[in-house]
Amino acid sequence: MSNPQVETVTSGADKAKLAGAVLLLIGALVAFYALSKQGALAQWGALLVLLAASAGAFFTSESGKSLIAYGQDSLREVRKVVWPTRKEATQMTGYVFAFVVVMALFLFLTDKTLEWVLYDLILGWKR
Repeated sequence: MSNPQVETVTSGADKAKLAGAVLLLIGALVAFYALSKQGALAQWGALLVLLAASAGAFFTSESGKSLIAYGQDSLREVRKVVWPTRKEATQMTGYVFAFVVVMALFLFLTDKTLEWVLYDLILGWKR
C-alpha cells in the first residue's frame, strides 16, 4: 500500500462530520417510516436524499477519505494480478474435482473397512 505508517488523528470537525452522517442515516430511516402515508414517491425520495447526504458527510471525513484511498489502493493491486487463462482455470478445476472424488472414495473405503473390522471381526455383530 502507499501509506505504510498510519497515524490516526481525529479532530473535532471530523467527529462532527461522522456524527452528522449517523444522524442523517437515522433521519433517513425515520423519514421513510414517517412518510408512509404520503406515498411511495415521498418515502423513497426522502430516504434516498438523506442517504446520499449521509454518504456525502461520511466521505468528506478523514475516515471516508481513508476508505476511498484504501479502495483505490486495492484496485491498483487487483490490476497487478496475473489472472489464469480459461484453459488453466478449467484444468485446475478438473484437478480439484478429481482430488475430491479420490478423497471421497478413500474415506468411504476407510469407513467401510473400519466398520467391518470393528463390528464383524472384533464384536461379532452380524447384520
